[in-house]
Amino acid sequence: MTSWLALVLGIAFAILLGNPYEGKTGNITSNLLKISVVGIGFGYPISAISELSTSSFYFVVIFIVLSLIMGFIIGKIFNVDGKIADLITSGTSICGASAIAAIASAIKANEKQISIALGTVFILSASGLIIFPIIGDYLNLTQQQFGVWAGLTIHDTASAIGAAIDFDKAFDMDIAEKVTTIIKLAKVIFIVPLVFLGAYLYKEGDQKFTFPYFIIFFLLAMFLNSKFPEFDGFTTIKAAGKKGLQISLFLIGTNLSIKNLKAIGINPFLQGVILWIIISVSSLLAILYFI
Repeated sequence: MTSWLALVLGIAFAILLGNPYEGKTGNITSNLLKISVVGIGFGYPISAISELSTSSFYFVVIFIVLSLIMGFIIGKIFNVDGKIADLITSGTSICGASAIAAIASAIKANEKQISIALGTVFILSASGLIIFPIIGDYLNLTQQQFGVWAGLTIHDTASAIGAAIDFDKAFDMDIAEKVTTIIKLAKVIFIVPLVFLGAYLYKEGDQKFTFPYFIIFFLLAMFLNSKFPEFDGFTTIKAAGKKGLQISLFLIGTNLSIKNLKAIGINPFLQGVILWIIISVSSLLAILYFI
């Protein structure tokens, strides 16, 4: 089962059958999200960032920062709920659902806020999987160019790599796939400072800053992957983390009813679409000029 399907099934459950425990599963979902994020971390080696070229690293940093700034501005313009706007921006800036799950735990977002952000990101990520190879072929992008572009702008890691694989089919080498994977792995590192920033910005009143301890285990998981790359068990742990994330998404979806959807409106989706278009177009122009 894919992540987006788990969310859709949860939403369908809420709409068709209703959720008698709506709003009461917050702690369970939050803890499961944290555990799942740590589990997924076992699939990302920190050492992968060393394979990134200097110019590509600059692209990663520049467009993460640009995405964060533009996401904040667009969210304010469309009067989007602050936490929803930050989750959509985080998912666009880093790596889709994994980033949203990590940031949501840090800023204490509720299930409705998480589900809206995830729904928006999943739709756009799936669109990128289909549209990007077509655009890349039309513009005659090289495999290197397409790999950087897909890694920078397609939200979800799986969708980004999938688009690169589709683009690579016209060539004899899987260069776009490799470049996209490295770009995405490098972006995952930036979840760490983003989690700290979110936890600090959303501390309540005079409440002291709550250290997001789960991120230490996330980093430890990545370190272990780099230290013992030959250990097959990490693949199993990562798979378990993804399953946990899917269960979390189902639970999140069960808290999104028709009433809740109407109350939220279309503005969050518009924020996500406009932010994605800005980042996709600007990064493509930069890639065409500099790479």
